Amino acid sequence: MKAMTLNSFGGPESFELSDVPKPVPQLGQVLVRVHATSINPLDYQVRRGDYRDLVPLPAITGHDVSGVVEAVGPGVTAFSPGDEVWYTPQIFDGPGSYAEYHVVNENIIGRKPGALSHLEAASLSLVGGTAWEALVSRATLRAGESILIHGGAGGVGHVAIQVAKAIGAKVFTTVREQNFEFARGVGADVVIDYRKEDYVDAIMRETGGLGVDVVFDTLGGDTLSQSPKVLAQLGRVVSIVDIAQPQNLIEAWGKNASYHFVFTRQNQGKLDELSTLVERGQLRPHVGAVYSLADLPLAHALLEKPNNGLRGKIAIAVNPSADTKVQP
Repeated sequence: MKAMTLNSFGGPESFELSDVPKPVPQLGQVLVRVHATSINPLDYQVRRGDYRDLVPLPAITGHDVSGVVEAVGPGVTAFSPGDEVWYTPQIFDGPGSYAEYHVVNENIIGRKPGALSHLEAASLSLVGGTAWEALVSRATLRAGESILIHGGAGGVGHVAIQVAKAIGAKVFTTVREQNFEFARGVGADVVIDYRKEDYVDAIMRETGGLGVDVVFDTLGGDTLSQSPKVLAQLGRVVSIVDIAQPQNLIEAWGKNASYHFVFTRQNQGKLDELSTLVERGQLRPHVGAVYSLADLPLAHALLEKPNNGLRGKIAIAVNPSADTKVQP
């Protein structure tokens, strides 16, 4: 089978399109013909060597799959050949999704929502699971509460807005002015151009000085130290970004704030919850660009480029079908 292999850590050119053996499902495993995958910041972090101690080379990376069951191993009862499935492969535990076929344990995969194409499903599995774990499992966001989502036009951000609205929260988000319409289109109530206005001032003005109940950090920087300034009492901060340097959180003490850090875990239940929102019409990922597997390096370069103008996700058509047309 064809696969993009990572033979050395570095730039996008570190990938090589290779012929590798097609995997064989073992006990409790499913072999999936990958129709589509997508690109996440985690993917280029792995590629450039941020997690080199956890990724032995050569490696097949990638963290989203939407496809069709090709075969099942002994003991598999929940899935059969021909079933459409979606999932996030085990992170740092075996080959990833940049290949024509992938083997996975049946207990972490879900049935692909019928309302989504393979490109859309592959663009939702990791970011959707991340948003669900951050907002529901960690922040315990509730109906009637308010949340500030940083980076509302990004892959995780635009999904998090939709999840928060489905819960019944009021959503504030920071985006560039050219993304105002997009952010409102996925459900944001208040949009803030972080380049033209201090978001702390904007939040306190919009909330009458009360602040928000939850801050969701998808960007990093000084967000952890700035967040207490916009939090209501007993507010919660959830971050999915590595902490690059120590930050002073003394102001969080006065707000009785709690901080949560999320490195998402594979979970079939999260996929089922996301599928329910999709089928209800409350959640749909936005695919901003589509590349072929052979052009994966170009997709990595685009996502890694600062201010790249992208909205939503970059999807990769691996085994192209009627709903996985390449449109870079």
